[in-house]
Amino acid sequence: MKLKLLFVFTLILTTRLAFAQEWSFKTESSGIKVYVDNKSGMKVKPIKVECTFDAMPVQLAAVLMDIKNYPDWVYKMKSATIIKQTSPTDLSYYAEIDMPWPTTDRDFAAHIYAVEDPATKVITVNAPSVADLVPEKKELVRVKKSNGKWVLTPDGKDKTKVTYYLTLEPDGGAPAWIINLFVSSGPMQSFKMLKSQVEKAAYKNAVLQFR
Repeated sequence: MKLKLLFVFTLILTTRLAFAQEWSFKTESSGIKVYVDNKSGMKVKPIKVECTFDAMPVQLAAVLMDIKNYPDWVYKMKSATIIKQTSPTDLSYYAEIDMPWPTTDRDFAAHIYAVEDPATKVITVNAPSVADLVPEKKELVRVKKSNGKWVLTPDGKDKTKVTYYLTLEPDGGAPAWIINLFVSSGPMQSFKMLKSQVEKAAYKNAVLQFR
């Protein structure tokens, strides 16, 4: 029940934000479209990514919940470790990110959880940051405010329309223009790798239990 209430609250909040945002097309490659909210008052512009995958929503959700294999496809992710797990679709994890010079490498912790609409079969995966989940490291800059959201919508037989949203606030004094370049190119590269990742045998017959 708590997870469902949290999902409803997050859905209402993100829906309001979506209506408040004005997405501008930025780039497209391999059927992957990236948009930015240039009118946002945030230092790092929110982004939206859209793509259609030759896979079912549950297969993509299984990839997103498979934290240990994030470095295989998430752009510049050096490591990812589960910190706490309450179910296959609700867990918290810690990750380290390799940032381009001269920016210091980052780390973050997040609570990721997936909910399926029983009527539409749309799966929503939210991943808000949790700043104090693990102690900070001196050699890394902690990303304390970020939120990723995946909306996995069935699109015909064995296809899924994926819409991804990302917002974050820079930390550690990194120039916003460097971070903006990173968050624009990063999701594009991640989506290209995700297309290969979801085709692996481990996800072909994925089954997830949603609360």
